[in-house]
Amino acid sequence: MKYILVSLVLVLSPVAVFAHHPGERIDEVMAAREPAFEATDLRRTPRLRATDADGTPLRLDTMQDSIVVVSFAPEGCGAPCEAQQALLREVQDGVNVTPMREMVTFLTVGPAAEGWDGTNWHAISIEGGIPQVSNDFAALSSRDTDAPMIHVIARGGRHAAIFHGADFSHVNLILYINELTNAAPPPEPGLLDSIFGVFQ
Repeated sequence: MKYILVSLVLVLSPVAVFAHHPGERIDEVMAAREPAFEATDLRRTPRLRATDADGTPLRLDTMQDSIVVVSFAPEGCGAPCEAQQALLREVQDGVNVTPMREMVTFLTVGPAAEGWDGTNWHAISIEGGIPQVSNDFAALSSRDTDAPMIHVIARGGRHAAIFHGADFSHVNLILYINELTNAAPPPEPGLLDSIFGVFQ
């Protein structure tokens, strides 16, 4: 999938991309270049059961073949969430001009907004309301911040990282997603994973 990076260079030029393909060192490299980045590398994510704008049920555990980018933009969040959602739309634009478009799903927990490409983005509603699920996801961070968070979930359901707020470079999130698409597919779930999956 190195052609994805070539596409990014063409689209994002003259922005410099990584001098070397960081591969397994992506968390270390990204932490050094992006203050808003926080690696998590957690095997499981909090439960997220939702419906999209059409009323179709949606669950994270059924999306394990995709990289999923989850953000929370509840009503009343105001400018911080608006700025983050605008930045995420730039990320989606950068992702969707490459073959990554087929591998990445964007989920916004909150009301639908304009400007998104609906082919790989969903505005979703949470069973029981947003606050509890938002708090469950926020608890994965070790930072003491009220800034809205973007949760990046790798294939296989691994919670890979958090991007905080809206002051980060959208190119860095695109490059991070790209590295996740290049990673080897996760191993098949074992017996314990299957048992715990029943309770998601």
